[in-house]
Amino acid sequence: MSAPQDFPTTPLARLGGHSGPVHALTFSAGSGQYLLTGSQDRQVRLFNPSTRKLVQTYSAHGYEVLDLAVSDDNSRFASVGGDKTVFLWDVATAQTLRRFAGHVARVNAVAFGGDGDSVIVSGSFDGTVKVWDGKSRSEKPIMTFGEAKDAISSVAVVGAEIYAGSVDGRVRVYDLAAGHVNVDVLGASVTSVTLTKAGDSFLVSSLDSKLRLMDRPTGKCLQTFKDPQFVNKTYRIRSTLGMADSMAISGGEDGSVCVWDVLSGSLMHRLTHTREITTSEKTSKKDVVSAIAWNQLRKQWASAGGDGEVVIWGLPP
Repeated sequence: MSAPQDFPTTPLARLGGHSGPVHALTFSAGSGQYLLTGSQDRQVRLFNPSTRKLVQTYSAHGYEVLDLAVSDDNSRFASVGGDKTVFLWDVATAQTLRRFAGHVARVNAVAFGGDGDSVIVSGSFDGTVKVWDGKSRSEKPIMTFGEAKDAISSVAVVGAEIYAGSVDGRVRVYDLAAGHVNVDVLGASVTSVTLTKAGDSFLVSSLDSKLRLMDRPTGKCLQTFKDPQFVNKTYRIRSTLGMADSMAISGGEDGSVCVWDVLSGSLMHRLTHTREITTSEKTSKKDVVSAIAWNQLRKQWASAGGDGEVVIWGLPP
């Protein structure tokens, strides 16, 4: 594992253009040369962080964009949001290939799965997880899971398993091969679920201002990440793992980003995403750093803010 001091803490660029909070961001697959962002302004934008240039804008959403997922071959991406619809896009033409409608409330989360990213998994405020066939012309979901007692906030897929985090304080793992579901009870509302590369554990963010690393086979909490200055009690914030899963990274509700060492649980860095950290007790949506994306190959990462900006972080030039 990399030494803590090797963690990239230098802001290299600020990407603007969105006229509202940025809720979602993801690097392209493979080399991570490009960055997709989704915003309250209903737009999805494709940036080249190295040149700081806007490459393409994708316009079809009539409501805010809440999550994004990119296929492994970078030819397609999926976006979801307030439209209650899953949009499947062709990256090159900037046109929608499919639109899957079936949720009865906003869609909070999306992920690709299956061989060749043949299926799309979505999670909604309506409490359901739906699986869609991205290859056929069918408009109906292949499967629908409705065990959650509240909104689905996050989904992740590995192999034949679907991870679904819910506001009801639980992470449900649907094992499609075995035909059963495992439930891990966190207590506080779950805002994000991120799998380790090995797939043996997963990072969970929740509205008690804590992140937890959970053991997949046993459901035990391996490590808890917290700090008196780290606050996440109101807004959906997406955390992630970085530095080959040796660091846990999360934005906060005050314009800051916290970085913890996974092994020790110690806070290693507290960085400023917004141009000025709020000093008062009361914060606004503009202060929220809602999502983090890690780029392992380039040793860079991005933070998305309620200020409408995306900061690219790296090592000093």
